[in-house]
Amino acid sequence: MMSEPVFRPAQPAPPAPELEAEPRTPRLDPLRPALAIVPVKRLDIAKSRLTGALDAADRRALMLAMLADVLMNLRRSRGIGRIVVVTDDREVRHRAIAEGAEVVADQDAGSHSAAALRGIAAAASPQDRVLLAPGDCPLMRVEDLDELLSTPQPAVVVVPDRHGHGTNALLLDPPDAIDPSFGEGSCERHLELARAAGVDAAARVVPSLALDIDTPDDLAMLRAQFRSQRGGAPATRGVIASRIG
Repeated sequence: MMSEPVFRPAQPAPPAPELEAEPRTPRLDPLRPALAIVPVKRLDIAKSRLTGALDAADRRALMLAMLADVLMNLRRSRGIGRIVVVTDDREVRHRAIAEGAEVVADQDAGSHSAAALRGIAAAASPQDRVLLAPGDCPLMRVEDLDELLSTPQPAVVVVPDRHGHGTNALLLDPPDAIDPSFGEGSCERHLELARAAGVDAAARVVPSLALDIDTPDDLAMLRAQFRSQRGGAPATRGVIASRIG
């Protein structure tokens, strides 16, 4: 049995000289590989809005398949250096390790934002840039990740959902540029938090990260995408073909 990874505490950045107006954490090469952090809820409480469309077993299978596809693409991206999954679910933990990710225990099983902060605290150093990545965007494409991460970006980059209101991914450089605040209306909220913190920020549309699967409408759109295009999301395609239809 594999034990959970042990992370060394992040070393604080040295204090800036009193007479110099330096940033609290100097930015390094903006194109250095990012640390991807993927918060994942316990499977027995995840995707509750799909309850009317899928039973508990099918929701679990779908979530694990989507996570496998997401981790596969993160692993293949040249812009990602490490992958950390934050969870307190045993099945998710095993799947993450099988896909080459490290795991941070989310013992409090709190909100998505709290889990993201826990991952940053456990795994990130002040010199890292962090991509808070979704576990439920199976259409994620390596090419989109590479394009986002190979281009200089501001300190905070918000990747909105297909409605333009939520946040499906959040790029932070440095990791404490702002505290993540996911949920309804979080796209604009993250931009406001960046303005309040005095750091540069922008929203970036990433087509393959626009569709996260939370509702029956999202699931119907995913099915339509699978019918109209070949390739991609092999694990999720398999579950939908064999179990969900």
